[in-house]
Order: sequence, then structure tokens, then C-alpha cells
Amino acid sequence: MQLPPSVPRQRVGQVCKLNKSLYGLKQASRQWNTKLSIALQSMGFKQSIPDNSMFTKGEGHSFMALLVYVDDIVVASADIKAIQEIKGQLNAKFQIKDLGSLKYFLGLEVARQGKGINNVCQRKYTLELLNDTGFTDCKPIHSPTVPSHNSVSILAAHRVLRYIKAAPAQGMFFPSSSDLKLKAFSNSDWGACVDTRRFLTGFCIFLGNALVSWKSKKQVTVSKSSSEAEYRALAATTCEVQGISYLLNELEINHSGPAAVYCDGKSAIAIAKNPVFHEHTKHIELDCHLVRETLSKGVIKLFHVGSKSQLADTFTKTHCPSSFHKYISKLGLFNM
Repeated sequence: MQLPPSVPRQRVGQVCKLNKSLYGLKQASRQWNTKLSIALQSMGFKQSIPDNSMFTKGEGHSFMALLVYVDDIVVASADIKAIQEIKGQLNAKFQIKDLGSLKYFLGLEVARQGKGINNVCQRKYTLELLNDTGFTDCKPIHSPTVPSHNSVSILAAHRVLRYIKAAPAQGMFFPSSSDLKLKAFSNSDWGACVDTRRFLTGFCIFLGNALVSWKSKKQVTVSKSSSEAEYRALAATTCEVQGISYLLNELEINHSGPAAVYCDGKSAIAIAKNPVFHEHTKHIELDCHLVRETLSKGVIKLFHVGSKSQLADTFTKTHCPSSFHKYISKLGLFNM
């Protein structure tokens, strides 16, 4: 910030009055992000295109990835010396606080063991939430949804709190050794919402055996058939697979070969593979074009999967506790 020309640059023994703080202003976060990005790029980092909060540098053993969330930064590299150098450069510019190995980040608790990251959970946040709502001593239940409800979009707040009471440390496991193949499960539930008659899109994506992305969301428009709903869900899954593929390329992770996408809707797969069906689905032309194009380019490969093996089923339908836990165990979730 520059002072007006009429104000002397230096006045011994005097201080400047701060009329307005930059912290908290609408432009403060934007200005900070710009300053930090310029500083990182001056150190040789390249800002990621698919994810602007990620910066990468180097290659091979010296490859480094840096993830930024406002003023919290996570640095990952196999080269410990390079990490120390970057910390020193950042400290010289911004006076950072080194918190050591990653244990707690944005409400996520990270526990490690020899086989990989043992658990990523929100135990501390969960216990604080139960305490704030007075549910610390509530009776736990083992499923967040009511089996008699038709849609997972209908949630009872008290039931969710009782569910997380039963599993406060439930989290995900990320193995240190696994194949780096992308596989996705795409699913939809026809007319699940009784109020809007919209379908639900649900998908989950794995990198090897690790769950890396998932979604459960009501579709924007009303589909005319279950085939159309399945296809819209397939298009959303394809978009996410593409985004993850771009991200993996920037992380120098070799994931050669198409991503395997599993769908339990045979008609949706037929629409993607057969141009004849395309003539009967002109009202979803953009979605058709996206899935067909990625399929023809070899980005994805479609497979039919039975409903009992559809791992994304729990994102679109309600389940009793036994079937619910069967599905989430296959997703790689467990309670410490």
C-alpha cells in the first residue's frame, strides 16, 4: 500500500493511523490469493488448470504438489530437502507457522500407519456438533436414512445426529500401495422426490482401491424416463472422471487406459454406444454428445453392473442398516 505524495515517507518516532483494515473486506481474499499465487509462481510453481488451489513443481523424485486453502497450505513431496527449502522461502515472504506432518486440516483428522493413511475422519467436529446440539447422550442408530422413505434427499436432522453418534470416527482408508486405475459407479433413482418428481444422481469414483470422489444430488430437470435419468447421471459421472483425469496428469500419475464406468442401466449404455438411439434422445443432446465423445476417444469404457453390485446405490436409495453397512464397507469406510 503506497502513501499519498503529501505524506512524508519516514517520520521518526511517529506511527500511521489505520483508517480501514484490509482484513475482512470483500476484496481481501482475492488480493491475498493473487499475492500468494504470484509468490509461488516466482518460486517455480505452476498453477493447476483443473484446480486453481493446487500448485506443482519439478518432476520425478523432486516433484512437489502444494495445496492452498486461504492461508492454510499442505505440501507433498518425496524430496524432504525440497520441502524444507520451500518452507524457508515461504517463511521469508509471509512468516509462516510450520505445523509439521499433516494431522489435522480443515476439520479433517488424518491418521497414518505403514499401509497408508489409516483414517481420514471428522471425529473432533462430530463430537463438538453432538455437544452443541445436546445429542451427546442420545441413543445411536446405524443408518442415517429411514428405510420407508423413498428418497435419500429426505433426511431427519435428529436421525443424522443419532447416526454420527454411533460412528463419530468413521472415515476413509487410503492404501499406500494400489493400482492407479480409475473406476466409477453411476446410478440414478427414478422419480425419487415425491414433491418435484426429479431423479437423483449418484456416483462414486475410485483411484485403485481408494474412494476419491462421490456425489448425491437431485437432477436439475425432470426426466421423461428412467433411461434418460440414468443417462444424465452417466453424463455427470463422466464429467467428474474427466476432471480427475486432468488432475492426475498434472500430478504426474500414470493412469493409462480408459476409466471403467459401471452403470446398471442397460438402456443408458445402449444410448451411449449406439447412434441410432441418439435420434430418439434429441432433448438430451448435450449429455449424449459428452458421453459418446469421451467413449469414442477412449477416456471411459462402459460396463453393465448388477444392482446388487452397484456401489453408488447408497447415494440414491435408502437402505436398512444391514445393507447400508454392506455398501459403505465396500466404499472403504470404517469406524475407528
